[in-house]
Amino acid sequence: MKTGIIQQSNTGDAVANIAKLYAAVRACAGEGAELVILPELHNTLYFCQTEDTAVFDLAEAIPGPSTEAYGALARELSIVLVLSLFEKRAPGLYHNTAVVIEKDGTLAGIYRKMHIPDDPAYYEKFYFTPGDTGFEPVATSLGRLGVLVCWDQWYPEAARLMALRGADILIYPTAIGWESSDTDEEKQRQLTAWLTVQRAHAIANGLSLVAVNRTGHEPDPSRQTGGILFWGNSFAAGPQGELLAELGHDESYRVIDIDLSRTEQVRRWWPFLRDRRIDAYAPLSQRYLN
Repeated sequence: MKTGIIQQSNTGDAVANIAKLYAAVRACAGEGAELVILPELHNTLYFCQTEDTAVFDLAEAIPGPSTEAYGALARELSIVLVLSLFEKRAPGLYHNTAVVIEKDGTLAGIYRKMHIPDDPAYYEKFYFTPGDTGFEPVATSLGRLGVLVCWDQWYPEAARLMALRGADILIYPTAIGWESSDTDEEKQRQLTAWLTVQRAHAIANGLSLVAVNRTGHEPDPSRQTGGILFWGNSFAAGPQGELLAELGHDESYRVIDIDLSRTEQVRRWWPFLRDRRIDAYAPLSQRYLN
């Protein structure tokens, strides 16, 4: 499966951001991509650095303007397209929602981000209600896409449940970066941890995995911090955690060949699903065990 990943830096000009995304999507399709994945909240700046009620005006319905516009692009190029949108579900009810568009431009399915962070510069709980779609892969003409979003990528339970529900691949649209006060050593620890935990999800579940991050510096509107430097480093890994591609810190795109049939081969060699002790895992549903 030829998969296009788009690592983009954004400005406050949403029209320009979207135009740049369209150009990159077309470039991926021109190189044979069947599936194209965009970063988290790709139309705008990452607005969660502050808490501002005016920002809710950016949210939109699903289906809505973005699904219609990107749907037309997917239909024109005959690709499956993974979006990440700020969803207005009802007055006062908003989600961070991944959307999968089928090759004919129709809505294949959605996933509402389940794990919502609330940390300095990542005040997402102010904006997003935790998802209620469950960890359910989206069925497409290319296979069952286990789409999760950013903070979800740190949780092995999320990846496992997608795998148990038949996902053919794990996909993580992402917006993660360094705060200006982080030391070079701390920056490297964070990036290494991010890469490691996701490659571990690929290994533990015998699935290929793609993480697509945004890049570039975005200032803090409140000026309380130096803003976020999104670290890019979008990558794809195979079902043994092997790196198939890894982008740098700059704006770029890449088309990668992903062999989904390796899941069957690897799971025969490493039968982790066979040997799971499901009779002993009930305590995992507890918050903490003394």
